[in-house]
Amino acid sequence: MRQYFYLLLATVLLSSCGVKYKSVPYFTDLPLDSTVQEQIRNQTALKIQKNDILALTVTSLNPEASAIFNMGSTSSVQGNGSSNPTNNANGFLVDENGAIQLPLIGSVPVVGLSTAQARSAIEKKLLQYLKEPVVSLRVVNFRISVLGDVARPGVYPVNNERVSVAEALSMAGDLTITGVRNNVLLIREDRGVREYIRMDLQRKDLFNSPYYYLQNNDVLYIQPGTAKYASVDSSYRNVSIVLSALSVIALIISRF
Repeated sequence: MRQYFYLLLATVLLSSCGVKYKSVPYFTDLPLDSTVQEQIRNQTALKIQKNDILALTVTSLNPEASAIFNMGSTSSVQGNGSSNPTNNANGFLVDENGAIQLPLIGSVPVVGLSTAQARSAIEKKLLQYLKEPVVSLRVVNFRISVLGDVARPGVYPVNNERVSVAEALSMAGDLTITGVRNNVLLIREDRGVREYIRMDLQRKDLFNSPYYYLQNNDVLYIQPGTAKYASVDSSYRNVSIVLSALSVIALIISRF
C-alpha cells in the first residue's frame, strides 16, 4: 500500500510544477457562441514628449525659402564645421523646455501636443515668412520595449503613430507558455511622471483601457510564472528526480 502512496504523491507534486491550461488563453471572458461588438472610445493621438525627435518637412509657394526649414531632416552641417545640437540627420530634438528650435522662427513649444496640433502651430508661425506653408511632421524615434517572459524581448521601433499592447506583444513573438498573462506591467513616463499600470490579458476589458494604445518609450514587462522558475531551480529539479526515483522503486516493489 505504501508504494502506491509514493506513486500518487510523486504524480501530484510533479503535475503541480506545470502550467495549468486555464492560465494560458487570452480574453477568456469573451463568449464562445456569439459575436461581440463595441465602439472604440479609448484611441488617443500620440503626444509629443521631451527628447522626441521630429522629422519636419516644409513646402510652400516659395521653394527656395522653404528649404531652410527642412535642414532638420537632412544631414547638413553648419558653416563652422560643427553640427547644430538641435537638428541632425533625424530631425529636430524636443529640448528640456518642451520646444523645438526652428530657423528664423525660434522656439516652438510642442510637448503635450499631437503631431497634427504641432503642425498647425508651426504653420501659423511660418505664415510671416512663407506663402501657404504646408508642414509634414512625425516622431521618428517612436519605440516601445518588451521584456520578460516573451519569445523575443527587445526594443521595437514603431513606424506609424499607433501601436497597441497586443501589437507590441506580437512584435516580441508573444508570451511564452509560462508567461503570466493576468499581471502584465506597463511602465510609462510622461511629463516627469512615471506610472506603473497592471493589465490582464485574459479579460476583454483590456481593449477599453486608456493604456491599451502605447506611447513613445513605453515598457511592457511580462512576469515569468512559477513553472519557469521550477524549470531552472536546482531544488525543484532535485525533488523531481527523487520523486521520480521513488515512483520507479514503488513500481518495482509492487511487482514482487
